[in-house]
Amino acid sequence: MSPPIQLLSPEIINLIAAGEVIDSLAAVVRELVENAIDADATRLTISVFPELWQVVVADNGQGMSLDNLYQCAQAHHTSKICYLDDLWKITSLGFRGEALFSITQVAQLSIQSRDPTDKSNGWYVEYNQQGKVDKEIPSPMAPGTIVTVSNLFGSIPVRRQGLPAFSLQLKAIQGTIENLSLCHPQITWQIYHNQKLLLSIGAAKTPQHILPQLLKQVHFHDLQFTCETIDTPRQQQARIEMVLGLPDRCHRGRLDWLKIAVSGRVVRSPYLEQTVLGALSRTLPKGRFPVGFIHLIIPPSEIDWNRHPAKTEIYLQSREFWQEKVTEIIEKTLKLSPITISVANQNQRVKKLLKASESKGNYQVNSSNSTELELIRLRAVGQVNKTYIVAEHSQGLWLVEQHIAHERVLYEQIQDQWQLIPVEQAIILTQLSLKQVEQLERIGLEIEPFGENTWAVRTVPQLLENREDCPDALIELSLGGDLETAQVAVACRSAIRNGTVLEIAQMQELLDSWKRTRNPRTCPHGRPIYLSLEESSLSRFFRRHWVIGKSHGI
Repeated sequence: MSPPIQLLSPEIINLIAAGEVIDSLAAVVRELVENAIDADATRLTISVFPELWQVVVADNGQGMSLDNLYQCAQAHHTSKICYLDDLWKITSLGFRGEALFSITQVAQLSIQSRDPTDKSNGWYVEYNQQGKVDKEIPSPMAPGTIVTVSNLFGSIPVRRQGLPAFSLQLKAIQGTIENLSLCHPQITWQIYHNQKLLLSIGAAKTPQHILPQLLKQVHFHDLQFTCETIDTPRQQQARIEMVLGLPDRCHRGRLDWLKIAVSGRVVRSPYLEQTVLGALSRTLPKGRFPVGFIHLIIPPSEIDWNRHPAKTEIYLQSREFWQEKVTEIIEKTLKLSPITISVANQNQRVKKLLKASESKGNYQVNSSNSTELELIRLRAVGQVNKTYIVAEHSQGLWLVEQHIAHERVLYEQIQDQWQLIPVEQAIILTQLSLKQVEQLERIGLEIEPFGENTWAVRTVPQLLENREDCPDALIELSLGGDLETAQVAVACRSAIRNGTVLEIAQMQELLDSWKRTRNPRTCPHGRPIYLSLEESSLSRFFRRHWVIGKSHGI
């Protein structure tokens, strides 16, 4: 006989619910700082004492009145929603009224807060396990709130035993704050571990200024910030903010710094992540991954947050629409235009050289850079080592590597039209394995047996038709990879070789074609195509700001 089904006690129900919301020190920090952000805080300090299982979060937000302090830790009490329809109009980070009550189930909670409208003082309040006030004391303080959570899981020792080491918990807390700092760049953050500063993030106007504070090897000018306002399919206004690491300047060995956020919170979104990787395909070196942050700030009716207790998984309406918009913005960002290119500080080696020169010279220059660039017009003026095209423009000059620039042009042409044409005389290949034959068939070539260990290839990619090394190229194509890999190989083999002398007209034609490509920053293998030497940097290096007229009697 099976045991009877019975109603759980309120204590067990509350403990189970609390375990879904508060499962670690990082979860405590997440819930408290989200409440502080909802309270319009611009400065947040998080102090963590892992050995004491204690977290203290202080903010300069709106604070709470004594009446609200009496209500805030009770189950399902919130100021952010009132009616059922409000679930589809959520614009705050917190809304369920579960966080503080869940904390009281698994820890000791106290709050010190002052509402700015209270001219007398703030209040210090301690709560019992039911979320009700046990103790209240007047407490002089500046407007804001200080929440202290102590003895986390003290009554549930087995929960502590199942948690990771303190070092990993601190790393999780740091990751939580890094994610929120990108979504809310206007906030100043400080994290202390046992009263020692662990992380400090300064406030900024955009996440482009935040990301270099988190990744020290990434510089501001390695990134491109784009913000676009769009209309959703339901004719509501939305905004997409994107910080993208330019593929010719920064990338990572792991897919650990591509962040997707929706309306103020970083979320898991595999399909948007794959959209970004697809849009950046063949712009990064093999085995390298992008640095990026994409923030969709969209109407609440487009989102269902009720998918995960930590609100890290969501349901996004019109998924294909957002994928298309993200792809469009990435394509615009990668193009060479006055909006997407900042000539200043592109060449880090030149920067270091100039810095060394300035330290030895007794002169000063104006370091400000114009933010307005005219349309990029490149004029071919020469060739260096039969390899680099010297291209002049209004702000200085570029060195363009001719082989990989042409490779980029050909690759995109092949992408748009992969054309296989019949050859008058079949190309005979020998000693191919079965896998090699299957590979040539997979990419569309017509190949058939032509004797023992011999095959005849009757169609080839158009660019290889008249090449003397066409058999070698076909062998290369047979060695594996998808159609895209084959297209890259054809473009690489067909591009102008370094060491080839070009006339000015040929250089200009190549520059004009290259500028119009979709991804002109890198070749299909991920190598940077051009190096910028701006006029202001050249002027500084040659010290043209020196005033020398009087010393020469002029």
